[in-house]
Amino acid sequence: MVGTPPELERGTGVPAHVQIERWLLESISSGEMAPGDRLPGERELAGRLGVSRMTLRQALATLERDGVLVRVPGRAGGAFVAEPRIECDLTGLTGFTEQLRRAHLRAEARVLLAATVPAPRAAATALRLAPGSPVHEVARVRSADRSPVALERSYFPPLPDLLDQDLTGSLYTLLATRYDLRPHSAVEHLDPVIARPAEAAELGIAPGAPLMLIERTAYAADGGPVEFARDLFRPDRVRISVRSGVRGPAAP
Repeated sequence: MVGTPPELERGTGVPAHVQIERWLLESISSGEMAPGDRLPGERELAGRLGVSRMTLRQALATLERDGVLVRVPGRAGGAFVAEPRIECDLTGLTGFTEQLRRAHLRAEARVLLAATVPAPRAAATALRLAPGSPVHEVARVRSADRSPVALERSYFPPLPDLLDQDLTGSLYTLLATRYDLRPHSAVEHLDPVIARPAEAAELGIAPGAPLMLIERTAYAADGGPVEFARDLFRPDRVRISVRSGVRGPAAP
């Protein structure tokens, strides 16, 4: 439960809604409020802070946009502290399982589909195959501590016995250890999309909710493609990051 609100400072040049945001962020980071905790109702909280409901809503909207709060409409709804977002670094080719391990979260995978199918055009192009060539398709829901965060759909060349392996762990580790095809580099494209009903049902969100699509082609050390994937991430649970830097002196 949220603690005693601060006395908002007037005439400091810091808007009231920004002071409210800072107070709530501090309450969460200090552990005073935990994921899933519900804030008091708008009328009550605005009264305790001595501000209008419009000012309070401005602060809550900013925190909701930043993924700190989740607001649920209806009589049983309200503003709730969101689960912390998972940092997903695209700079390297660290698999999702390893990224969750580093965040001290348990990675899980529920296999929705594992079948040999005719290659869709995009997958065939990425894997340098003729359209309709056989490929292995693997679709999985990825969860962090039992909470669904991503829907993965990968296409692989027709590697022998791939679909007979355990597909609930790291597929990149499987490629490396069984087929000597450790992904070495990748080209990835990011696009915001809207969740379709079937996707929303698997991810536990409402149809039409925003998702981040990452389309990826991964390559082995010899440059041969080993995976084409279209992964959908919940932006309220996962934050995508990319590190950059100057590799050498700029050309004249």
